[in-house]
Amino acid sequence: MPEQLQSPEIQAFATGFPLTLLHAAVTVLILIAGAALYVMLTPHKEITLIREGNAAAAVSLGGVLVGLSLPLAVSMNASTSLADIALWGVSTVVVQLLVFRLVDLVLRGLPQRIQEGEVAAAALLVGAKLATAIILAAAVAG
Repeated sequence: MPEQLQSPEIQAFATGFPLTLLHAAVTVLILIAGAALYVMLTPHKEITLIREGNAAAAVSLGGVLVGLSLPLAVSMNASTSLADIALWGVSTVVVQLLVFRLVDLVLRGLPQRIQEGEVAAAALLVGAKLATAIILAAAVAG
C-alpha cells in the first residue's frame, strides 16, 4: 500500500468519517421529527398552504427549520457521544417547540394572518423564533 494512504490524517479520516455521518444522521432525524411535531401542533396546515402557494407559510416553516437546527447544531458540537447528541438534541427540540408555542400565543393572531398569506406576520414570527433559537443555542454551548 502506498505510504501516502498510511498517513495519520487518512487513518483519522477513515475512522472518524463514518462516526461523523452517524452523528449528522441522528441530528437530522431529530430535526425531521421536531419539524413534523411542530407541523402537527400548529393551528394551520403549513404544508397544504405552501402547496397552495402561500409564501407566508413557507417563510414561517423555513424559520422553524432554521430555529430548530441552530440549537441542534450546537448540541451536536457540544456532545461527545451518540447518546449525548440524542439527549441534548431531543431536549433542545422539546424546549424549542414549547417556546415556539409560547411565541405563537404571545403574538396572538399571527398564525391566522400567516394562513391568510401575510408575509409581514410570518417575518415577525420567524424573527421571534430565531431569537429564541439563538438564546437556547448559547445556553447549550455554555
